[in-house]
Amino acid sequence: MKKWKDLQTAVNEYGLEALLVQTRSNVFYASGFDADPHERLIGVVIPAHGVPSVICPAMEKNQIHHVFPEAGIFTYEDGDDPWALTAKACGSIKKLGLESSISWGRLTALTDALPDTAFTEADELILSLRQRKTPEELAVLREAAAFADQGVEEGVRLLRTGITEMEVIAGIEHYLKKQGVREMSFQPMVLFGGGAGDPHGVPGTRELKPGDNVLMDLGVKWKGYCSDITRTVFYGHVEEKQEQIYQTVLAAQLKAVETASDASVCGEIDTAARQVINGAGYGSFFPHRIGHGMGIDVHEAPSMDASSQVPLEPGLVFTIEPGIYIPDEIGIRIEDDLVIKGGGAEVLTAYPKELQVVPVR
Repeated sequence: MKKWKDLQTAVNEYGLEALLVQTRSNVFYASGFDADPHERLIGVVIPAHGVPSVICPAMEKNQIHHVFPEAGIFTYEDGDDPWALTAKACGSIKKLGLESSISWGRLTALTDALPDTAFTEADELILSLRQRKTPEELAVLREAAAFADQGVEEGVRLLRTGITEMEVIAGIEHYLKKQGVREMSFQPMVLFGGGAGDPHGVPGTRELKPGDNVLMDLGVKWKGYCSDITRTVFYGHVEEKQEQIYQTVLAAQLKAVETASDASVCGEIDTAARQVINGAGYGSFFPHRIGHGMGIDVHEAPSMDASSQVPLEPGLVFTIEPGIYIPDEIGIRIEDDLVIKGGGAEVLTAYPKELQVVPVR
């Protein structure tokens, strides 16, 4: 699903002569080529008119030509100067858009290679396109969400007394790889009991015991696009306080989902969930934003925080993930992936959210 033609249209609209992208996610967005690791320069130059160019290591030429035959390809060997090739690909361009994330070293090398070219930050150009997912992108994101559902289902199936957090993670990843998933969208998180009291707790060798809450946060990268889901279940039995906290988080999550529409801004989604949690007396235990944009990167614009006035436009994909965390005692989070559609939002992830108690095994 290379998007270079959309980027070319935007290059013209923004009054640039060309755009250079060199991050892994933007190279994939422009060309359909995904390189990992991405340590050597792989750059895509998209001119206002004409065909794009790719600057890449010689060893990547065949794969790039296979997925991006429209492009002119400039190759270099290890030890060569890729920036001289970049200058050759740019030709007489005098105004070039760049990602703001370009490193100081790369920017210095590019400036030396193109001394007569003016550079301008072009993040808005790129992100405005990436935020609006096409029907083709949404089809892939739905597939990625389905794999995330399967990951949670497998994690729940694996629960038994004495299993460790890392053993559950290993089992989830093994299962998903057998389904054809090459890459998780981030390091999965499985946390038992009080270990879930930190929003970004670190899984380890903690063993599962009856009465534990089990937080699972995971996602996959499928055909270049990400998913991200969190579910919390209980093992053996659930105490009254655990159930009260769970139902509070669930009510907040459902209220936020209900609020999400193309008539809303991001901050309204955060506020809707936070009012529920504040009303239950747990406001100080909800220390993060309600969610984030998602697509090629698992975390991308916009930030779904209370101050954000970014409108929720059709095609925007994002997460809703309220939580309550009491350090060393309990952590509950419920997260779904959604897409804005006319009049509301479609929830992409589908694993059940009703309170679930897993029998002791």
